[in-house]
Amino acid sequence: MVSLTTTTIRNVAGAAAFAAFALTLSGCNEKKEEAAEVIRPVKVVEIAQADTTRKLDYSGAVRARTEMNLGFRVNGKIVERKVDIGESVKPGDVLARMDATDYTLSVRRSQADLDAAQKQVQTAELARTRAQTLFDKNVTSKSQLEQAELTYEQAVSTRDSAASALTEAKNQVAYTDLTSDMNGIVTTINADVGQVVSSGTPVITVAVDGEKEVQVAVPEMDIAQFKVGKDVKARFWSDSALVLDGKVREVSGSADQSRTFAVRVSVPNDPRVLLGMTATIEALADNTQPFVSIPLSALAQKDGKQVVWLVDRNAGTVHSRAIKVADFADDGVRVADGLKAGDVVVAAGTQFMTENMKVKVPATGAQQASADTTAASADIVR
Repeated sequence: MVSLTTTTIRNVAGAAAFAAFALTLSGCNEKKEEAAEVIRPVKVVEIAQADTTRKLDYSGAVRARTEMNLGFRVNGKIVERKVDIGESVKPGDVLARMDATDYTLSVRRSQADLDAAQKQVQTAELARTRAQTLFDKNVTSKSQLEQAELTYEQAVSTRDSAASALTEAKNQVAYTDLTSDMNGIVTTINADVGQVVSSGTPVITVAVDGEKEVQVAVPEMDIAQFKVGKDVKARFWSDSALVLDGKVREVSGSADQSRTFAVRVSVPNDPRVLLGMTATIEALADNTQPFVSIPLSALAQKDGKQVVWLVDRNAGTVHSRAIKVADFADDGVRVADGLKAGDVVVAAGTQFMTENMKVKVPATGAQQASADTTAASADIVR
């Protein structure tokens, strides 16, 4: 018969053994968890020396340095257009013609007025001659002679006025032909046959042959970097190999409705550069403070702040660092503060990073060569 004391001792011993077994399993699981810790491979970039300049790129169009907005000098209805866009013109070429019927009638009226005034002069001259003869014979008084002379002078003035009116009427007939003053190319047609236009209204635009330039729109944040005489580069979309040295010729003194300033850049004459081509103006701007560039994928957010994840090569871990972003560009992000040359930054997968997370950094060229040599030696020993 087994006593109660013996049974109790056995139960206690069994419980102790079970507890020891459970502790052993728990320790094994912890070791397995430690052994299974994930080391994430990451793509990194190393910060180079901070830049002291930055490149400004703005696109624009090639234009003639001088453009003539030609319009009629009289009012009327356009009855003929003799040129199209793209045609070359030279001085004296008729570009458009206006209905000259009314102006021709005005010439006839002015001619008739001049003829009448001329007859009046002849009549007044005869009266003056007669008055002078009678006065010399003491037949008439001095006042009658003076009256005849005044009448003659008035007739001469009326004739001169009629002659000027006739010349003006003839000029208006000539103004019904819109002509070119210089050699150039028609770039714009603003009015066509049948349209009634007033004097001075631009009808046809002619780009004058000669020097070409590129006009770009620069925002107010960068307009201070463009001064008259500044050297720039001009690249053209039609030919990536075509690069010309340009110089800023004119900077607008006020912004337009888009809050940008018009900047005109003179470029050398080149037969490959045609009016209307798209061009990119490249200029270097001096920075008020140095900055470093990082890929856009390296930028992350943490606690509402912009940060990057730095890699500690010795510890093989990452930690965050707050940065100050200067601006964004096509090639990445410009950082004004928070990074220095030699820092290693995680370039992709920042959303998976946590503080002190273990990472694996790709080996550099020298490290990879050393590792390959070691592996080869091991193979030979084996």
